[in-house]
Amino acid sequence: MLLQNPGAVAGLVIIGALILSAAFANHVVPHDPFKPDPTIVLMPPRVGHWMGTDNLGRDMLSRIILGGRWSLSVGLIAVCISASVGLPLGLLAGYSGVLVDTLISRGIEVVMAIPGVLLAIAVIAVLGPGSWNVMLAVGIAGIPRYVRLIRSSVLSAREDAYVEAARGLGCSEPRVMFRHILPNIVAPTIVLGSIDVAAAILAASSLGFLGFGAQPPIPEWGALLSQARAFMRTAWWLTAFPGMAIMLTVLSMNLIGDGLRDALDPRLRREGF
Repeated sequence: MLLQNPGAVAGLVIIGALILSAAFANHVVPHDPFKPDPTIVLMPPRVGHWMGTDNLGRDMLSRIILGGRWSLSVGLIAVCISASVGLPLGLLAGYSGVLVDTLISRGIEVVMAIPGVLLAIAVIAVLGPGSWNVMLAVGIAGIPRYVRLIRSSVLSAREDAYVEAARGLGCSEPRVMFRHILPNIVAPTIVLGSIDVAAAILAASSLGFLGFGAQPPIPEWGALLSQARAFMRTAWWLTAFPGMAIMLTVLSMNLIGDGLRDALDPRLRREGF
């Protein structure tokens, strides 16, 4: 069971807190995250400004809480894009015969030959910088992982007895794929999706650091790190706290992914782990 895994429970608690704070950011931020205050420029962490202030006197805690809304959204939506495209392509590649499999597999190999971040940068170069374009770019870069996973799962499942029984009962090929095979291969997709959220957040933060992501004044975590580069020697908190937010989010999603993998693995359930 997922809730019997201490790591997964810890990840769920952290992610739940981050999602709630991001969802209700406008109500929980202690200060206006966009309003500069020249009287408290580069103030270190202290009571009232628990994570200090930036070079314009804006409260870092408020900006990190609000930035979580963008960073978490990028991760979740990018994974939805990857899965929604990769899943049907993987089904077709694994079930529809050699010709379709070859066409899809060769196309995916071409995409995989390009590093993910470089592919995302190329997409953004065409569409322009911005949060929604980053979601699309990261989502496109993640499609091959889902195609390969679903394809391999379908190749294994299509020879099982229940698939043969469905064909024997006269089920159409689309019904066999979506009604019988898909529900039985969804578990590894869920695990990959949970882990991919962390990878997508990292990729989006990298793009934000390079200036391709959310544009000012949106306080996306990667953009906060990029803006803090000039103050690393004099204001450590400007890089430490956004970096910790990214680290905690990625670690939590990986813990949840490991817990889901263990909970959904029938071999582990049979062995009582």
